[in-house]
Amino acid sequence: MRNIKQYTWIQRWRIPWSSSYVHKYIVYKWKPHQYVRYMSHISPSIPAGSLKSAKPFSSIPGPVSLPVLGTLFPYKLGLKKLPTYHRDVCDLYHKYGPIVREVFGSQVVVHVFDPADIRAVYENDGKTPFIPPLQETTQFYRQQKKMSLGLGNLNGEEWYKLRHAVQQMMLRPREVSYYYPLQDNVAKSAVDKLALEINDTNFSSKLHYFVAKWILESAGMCCFEKSLGCFNGGEKEDLAQKLVEANIKIFQLSAELKFSLRLYRYFKTPKYKRLHALEDFFYGVSIKFIRDAMDEIKALMKDNKLKDGQFNFLTYLMSRKELSEKDIITITLSLFSDGLSTTAPTLLGNLHCLALNPSIQDRLYQEIRTHVDPNAPITVQIVNKLPYLRAFVKEVFRFYPIGESVQRLPQKDMVLSGYHVPAGTYIDLNAYVWLQCNDYFKDPNILRPERWLRDSSGSLNVDPYILNPFSIGTRMCAGRRFAEQDLYIGLCRLLLKFHLVATDSSPPQQNWSMLLRPKIPLPLQFILRK
Repeated sequence: MRNIKQYTWIQRWRIPWSSSYVHKYIVYKWKPHQYVRYMSHISPSIPAGSLKSAKPFSSIPGPVSLPVLGTLFPYKLGLKKLPTYHRDVCDLYHKYGPIVREVFGSQVVVHVFDPADIRAVYENDGKTPFIPPLQETTQFYRQQKKMSLGLGNLNGEEWYKLRHAVQQMMLRPREVSYYYPLQDNVAKSAVDKLALEINDTNFSSKLHYFVAKWILESAGMCCFEKSLGCFNGGEKEDLAQKLVEANIKIFQLSAELKFSLRLYRYFKTPKYKRLHALEDFFYGVSIKFIRDAMDEIKALMKDNKLKDGQFNFLTYLMSRKELSEKDIITITLSLFSDGLSTTAPTLLGNLHCLALNPSIQDRLYQEIRTHVDPNAPITVQIVNKLPYLRAFVKEVFRFYPIGESVQRLPQKDMVLSGYHVPAGTYIDLNAYVWLQCNDYFKDPNILRPERWLRDSSGSLNVDPYILNPFSIGTRMCAGRRFAEQDLYIGLCRLLLKFHLVATDSSPPQQNWSMLLRPKIPLPLQFILRK
């Protein structure tokens, strides 16, 4: 992998590819076959060999594909299990190499592992990167219901219009910092509730549900600036619990149907009927929340009672003339619901890593205690004084990533690892395989936040295309800033209240169900600090 590391070095110093120094450096450092392989990844638009000299798409290696089933037969026979799919993907790399062709029933998928190829795909994105749906079942459901496909599933100019409209509100740190007080109030309520919920042995039963309701409550405050009652008991908390359970089940059924023959596209199979009912409930409740908030805003505006800064998120969207009501619901639904499948499991993973690493937990607690007053609000200025906290959160993504891949549908023919990959091919960018690899991380199996600190010494320069949990470029997760704030604030409040202890020293483990979730129950004890 020396060639890829050197590519990072050259890019970082912005040395022109035409530079004779670079050419000389490459020639003298590598053997001729390494030089050709390296130069083939310089640019997706200027490959070393033309498409004519590339090996044909059909010759990309991969597991045996049977008629109808494709490569699904090991899963149908029970030889492979869906919860371990992310590990099976790593096995594909070790068996077949840096590019692998797989067939899920009628869907051809190309797995791309080489970081230089991954970089080439990203650089080929252009203004409007195209992606396949994460959950084809959800896309199919929304099409049937004549709903918007959602910010994460739209492509082309329609996606660009929505993205451009929310870019200032959702992706600029200064704008998102407005929500710190709202998210902080939810975090304080959550840790107080957790203190009441832990039993005599300091365990919290069904912690994954508790954290998911926390993130749902935080999303509700950001979107609607009112509590959903996720910790208040009674009917509201029961409804929040049902939303959380429905979301988890939707992802599980979507994963099972991904590995099916997709007969649901022609008639409603029993499994798809269950999924359809869950989506009716989840989207019905969520969209009602949004419509109720919009109706309240309209009523306040009509009576001239809307205060400056009130309903900040929705009033901003409603003020954008290019956005229809359907667009506003699409954007708000994404921010409101996506954290359940991303931020919530990530926060659980952070807690587990803290419990497994007492010395790191103690250092982080000391940093937080120095700068955070338990009785005062947490602000962006305070979080900016917590570099170890931010480094810790980034390091945990190596052990608890959100997913095993990022998807793309390239709009131009490409040459990847010497093979012709036609435009429109479903590509999985599988950097997951490198997250705990000696080629990119010193002591890769050790959780070491220091490797992300600016004054860190002795750590390898990590290729930016290896660890990017929120993706890269214009298709970066629109809710990234909100998720990071939830993580930073949540960890501060939790560590000020509790000392975390792991009752089992087993390393982090995840289960796959479209995205990755920590294997539950997590062996965590919450000891109240004195």
